[in-house]
Order: sequence, then structure tokens, then C-alpha cells
Amino acid sequence: MCKETKNADGLKPRELFTKNHEQLVNEGRQWAKDTANSFIIVGTLIITIMFAAAFTVPGGNNQDNGIPIFLGKNAFSLFIISDALSLIASSSSVLMFIGILTSRYAEEDFITSLPIKLLFGLFTIFLSVVFMMCAFCAALALVLKGYRWIIIAAIASSIIPILVFMFTLLHIFSEVFVSFVKSYSLGKQKR
Repeated sequence: MCKETKNADGLKPRELFTKNHEQLVNEGRQWAKDTANSFIIVGTLIITIMFAAAFTVPGGNNQDNGIPIFLGKNAFSLFIISDALSLIASSSSVLMFIGILTSRYAEEDFITSLPIKLLFGLFTIFLSVVFMMCAFCAALALVLKGYRWIIIAAIASSIIPILVFMFTLLHIFSEVFVSFVKSYSLGKQKR
């Protein structure tokens, strides 16, 4: 009954809410678009790198039959699997961020649709960086097989970009997640 009641200006509660929060929706739309554009660039770079790495495998190919030289070695299997998983994860994140860009940005989209897309996009782009670093370490292990200390140092230092990216994403991920959970639980309480 209260939902249909009009105020002195002739506006229903939902219409008044929309009118009063129009600037907030516009700011949210701009922030979502800027964030999605930034991560699309990162994801596209990772896709490009991982796609190229899949065809220029460490050690090269046998001149006679074109088969990779290190085929059959565990590190090569790790390289190929990590490369493929990074490519899949980064492609998924780019597609999810494109989904954010093409959203209609209605008020209800900010409650479930956009946060879910953003959380999934952030998670998959993080996974793509992790798998990219795994592929890098596996490639180094193949190429530098006799230099154990260099490999160990490279693997240890490859954790640094993962941690930096994780802490960069952690703030935005936690804010969006907490906001999503609160708005979702508030919506369930109203029903």
C-alpha cells in the first residue's frame, strides 16, 4: 500500500528514490566502466602472451617432425597446462568485463548482476596471473635444467607479482563482496 502512495510532488517512493540517487547511479556506472576497461587491457595482454607462448614452446620444435623437443617431460606438461589455464581464465575475465561494459546499469543491476560479474572477473584475472607465473616457472625449469639455484630463485621471485596483484585486488574484491552480501541479504529480508 505504501509503495503506491504519492508524496506532495506526485512521486511514488520508488520514483523518489530513483530521482534522489540519479547521480550515485551515474558515478557507479562510470566507476564500473573505468574498472572494466582497465582489466580488459590487462586480460587482453595476458591472452596475447599466453597464446604466443603456446606456439613458441620452450626449447622449440624438432625440425624433422615439428613436435616440441621437451614433450614428455613433467615441466613441459606443467607449462602447457598452466598456459592453457591462464589463457582460459584471462579470456573468461575479459568476457566478463565486456559484460560489465554492455550492462544496462539499471538500479537493480548494481545489487546482483554487476557485483557478481565484477567478482568473477577479478577472480579469473587473478587466476590467469597465477597460472601465467606457473607457466613461466615451468619454462625456466625446462630451459635452465642444470642451474637449480637459478630456477629456485626464479620460482621464489615469481611469487612477488602474484602477491602484489593479490593485495591490489584484495581491497576492491572485499569491498564489492561485502557490499554484495549486505545488499543481497537486505533484499532477502524484504521478501
